[in-house]
Amino acid sequence: MSKFVKEFKEFALKGNVMDMAVGVIIGGAFGKIISSLVDDIIMPLIGKLVGNVDFTNMYVALSDQPAGLSLDAAKELGAVFAYGQFIQNVIDFLIIALCIFMMIKGINSLKRRTEKQQEAAPAEPPAPSNEEVLLTEIRDLLKEQKNN
Repeated sequence: MSKFVKEFKEFALKGNVMDMAVGVIIGGAFGKIISSLVDDIIMPLIGKLVGNVDFTNMYVALSDQPAGLSLDAAKELGAVFAYGQFIQNVIDFLIIALCIFMMIKGINSLKRRTEKQQEAAPAEPPAPSNEEVLLTEIRDLLKEQKNN
């Protein structure tokens, strides 16, 4: 049992697993922000532009139901084809994909800029070896003795 625990600990504490966990947590929070952006800001504006349409309540009843019900009420009475919610989810996905694309594009741009700066910076000359240091000291001592 302790071998299993040791192996699991090594797996769970590897850098890649921890990075992935952080990414999933941040992704979840980012998804909530984007969903709020779509639900609370973008979709009401689009609905207003196309004539006060609420996409989330757009559906076609697949059974005999009275007209004008909300989507939830219509679902309780029978099957519905909820295409408005699908439109909402597609727009949500497109906005999330666009935001992720913009973030990755920005990160790649920063990486390229950093790589160019590192290439442009002159490399420091290698430090002299111990032998070169000793020979330099001997040379300097010999010069001093000649001058004295």
